[in-house]
Order: sequence, then C-alpha cells, then structure tokens
Amino acid sequence: MTPQQPSHDPFDVGPGGSVSRALGHVSRLHRAAAGELLKCTGLYPGQELLMMHLWDAGPVRQADLINALGVDPSTVTKMLQRLQRTGKVTRTTDPADRRAVLVETTESSSALRPEIEAAWKSLEERTVGALDPAERAELHRLLNKVAANLSPQSATCP
Repeated sequence: MTPQQPSHDPFDVGPGGSVSRALGHVSRLHRAAAGELLKCTGLYPGQELLMMHLWDAGPVRQADLINALGVDPSTVTKMLQRLQRTGKVTRTTDPADRRAVLVETTESSSALRPEIEAAWKSLEERTVGALDPAERAELHRLLNKVAANLSPQSATCP
C-alpha cells in the first residue's frame, strides 16, 4: 500500500466543510477586491449596493431598503449614518407616515454612479475573467442554487 498523498486543495478539510470553506474564502477575497476598487469613490463595500439600489428606486423607506438589501437593520443604519455625514444621502420623515424614514440620494452623489458602475464592471471581470461564457453561466446558476439553500427560511439548527 502506498501512503496517501496530501491534498493540494487547501479547502479540502474532509467531509462536510470544503465547499463552505472555499465559499467563505472566495467571499472574503471578493469583498477585499471590491474595497480596493471602491477606495477612490470614498465608499466601503456594501455601501455601493445601497447607493445603486437608491439610484434605481428613488426615495425609499428605510425599512424597505433594509428588506431589499437583506442586511441586518443596524448595519444599514450605520451605513446610512456614514453616507449622510458625507453628503451622499438624506433621511427625512415620510410625509405619508410620520413614523417612517425616507432615504434618498443627493444630487452630488449622482456623480459617483459612473465610478461605481466602472468599479463593479472591473470587479466582475476580475472575478470571472478566466471563465468562458459557459462556465460563467454555470457558476451563476450554481451560486443561485447555493443562495436559495442559504435563504433564511431554509435555516434550521442541526
């Protein structure tokens, strides 16, 4: 019998973990790359998604923004506070419901839109540039399946 060769896959941790470790690693690398590309815009990773949503949707209630982004409410609140301090968004009381807060981009923040779109285009190319179109489509399909598996309604304790 020959001794077993060590795996060359750094994420091969045995049964039940290699895909999750690889996905976590890729996620961290992707976020770091996004951070590098967004540095010149003055935004942090995650803030650009919020801004892109607001540019597309127009004024949105903060609660609806939280739901649309699928992010913890305290995280969105901190992002909005930071964006408001830098003059990129405004938050006002919703005249239709005084208990709700409307979030809106400022006119000056609209100048960031082309930079952010260029950063995301660059990030996309950096992320999947080595994949052919069929591989890109397959990766997209598989990531959608993984996302569905990880949706909050499918979470249960072991």
